[in-house]
Amino acid sequence: MTEPTNRRGRSRLMTVGAVTGALALTAAGVGVARAATTTPALSFVAATSAVTAERYEYDGEVWLSFDLGLHVIAGKDPFEIWAKRSGYDKPIVAEQVVVQNGKKKKVALPAGTVADFNGLKDFTKITIADEAGTTVKEYSTAFCGNTRGSARTRPDAPATSPYPTSCGGYNPFTLGAVWGIQAGWNSAVPDRPFSNGRGDDGFDLPVGKYTATATVSPTYQKLFGIPEKSATVSVAVTVVDASDEGKGALAQAKKADLEEIGQAPADEHSLHAGEGDATRQVSSYLPEFRAPAKRPATLKAAPGSGPKPDLKSLPAWGIELSEEDGKWYVNFGATVWNAGTSPLLVDGFRRSGTELMDAYQYFFDAKGNQVGSKEAGTMEWDPREGHKHWHFTDFAQYNLLDAGQKLAVRSGKEAFCLANTDAVDYTITGAKWRPENTSLETSCGADTVVAVREVLDIGNGDTYSQSRPGQSFEITDLPNGTYHIQVLANPDKKLAELSTTNNSALREIILGGTPEARTLTVPPVYGIEG
Repeated sequence: MTEPTNRRGRSRLMTVGAVTGALALTAAGVGVARAATTTPALSFVAATSAVTAERYEYDGEVWLSFDLGLHVIAGKDPFEIWAKRSGYDKPIVAEQVVVQNGKKKKVALPAGTVADFNGLKDFTKITIADEAGTTVKEYSTAFCGNTRGSARTRPDAPATSPYPTSCGGYNPFTLGAVWGIQAGWNSAVPDRPFSNGRGDDGFDLPVGKYTATATVSPTYQKLFGIPEKSATVSVAVTVVDASDEGKGALAQAKKADLEEIGQAPADEHSLHAGEGDATRQVSSYLPEFRAPAKRPATLKAAPGSGPKPDLKSLPAWGIELSEEDGKWYVNFGATVWNAGTSPLLVDGFRRSGTELMDAYQYFFDAKGNQVGSKEAGTMEWDPREGHKHWHFTDFAQYNLLDAGQKLAVRSGKEAFCLANTDAVDYTITGAKWRPENTSLETSCGADTVVAVREVLDIGNGDTYSQSRPGQSFEITDLPNGTYHIQVLANPDKKLAELSTTNNSALREIILGGTPEARTLTVPPVYGIEG
């Protein structure tokens, strides 16, 4: 997954309609607030009446940078949805948080409204017609309300929003999500078809002029109080050829489009392949991420009770077979998440003149006061390209087990930069909806530091994608048969947590084929194919 950012990027060409759209949206929001006698619970607006869509074609790849400028604006109260499943074999149950007589309450949404964690199913229907009026595309999009580009649209709206910046549906083993729009704020509406939130399905339009018409489903008009007369908007679209901008512009346009609508997760899964940057560390501007200058002189014992993290492993996912230089590898994604009552907070203190730190875990009471600490292994500096940050050596372990669950191959990935890459369950008590340390660029320190703080917040997971030789499993000489990928958190139990009975997760795989053409079968688990 590509590295997430806290600041939305745009290519030079993409700014053609974006600034105009943002200004128009602000005006539209203010207009709604001032002109209407009763502000609707939700408003559906187009930021501008005409947009330019840039079409990139490079080395056989095509991407249409397509932004209709569609937005939903929350009225006097926030728009908030909680979606959760009690188990992976259970349906997702969604509830809306509403305010009645000054008090918040949850109201169940109709069954089927939420089918996955990418948002409200079939929220918007979009029809695109060419200059002759012939419909060339027609599709529906989901909507969750969590976007990076959200902002207040009227002067009296709250200054900040508590809601996450992505939908949270990227990880197939997500358990719970919170979606929302702050009162008086906007949220971009997805305007292109997506496959499970992970990309598009070859969405493309030839160079030319079109009219796009977007309508909020009547079900949601009624459910959320969207006025029928404003539930449909039309936008003129001009598609231009931007291929001369090259590969870099194509990649940037694709990334920016996904981030705009909350589909590029804070969990993008090549996250743990970027380099650290000492000038962008969260510790430089957020005191809570700043480790003390010196290690504790005396240790207060870890409290026997009270808040603690609880590390849970999810089944491996995104499992693929690859071949390189005559060797065969099984690549996979592995997530460990914190289901506890306290963040996992580990500080590292550098041994003078070395590239090794001593790690300490810290504990806090229900009010956030530090009440104890314990030794928790070490951190080591990783100077390799694609790393260049401090790795905590005692967080997780990945094993390939045979049919009898005996070790067949151990992943060479044995040290970790902790970061909140995946929103696994934001419905649990104390979940951190807007974590700061979502990338190793900002979380794991440079070689010039004397101390580092690494944090895994409540409700958040840390995903590593094992797709490099030495980290993925080499299976060249393994016989065909059934195996299990084991994701094991806290393998040496150096971290104190609420329970260690949920640290291991197994995922069955089946190896087949011939030495020249190996095959891989991944049976679904709990009915999940991911």
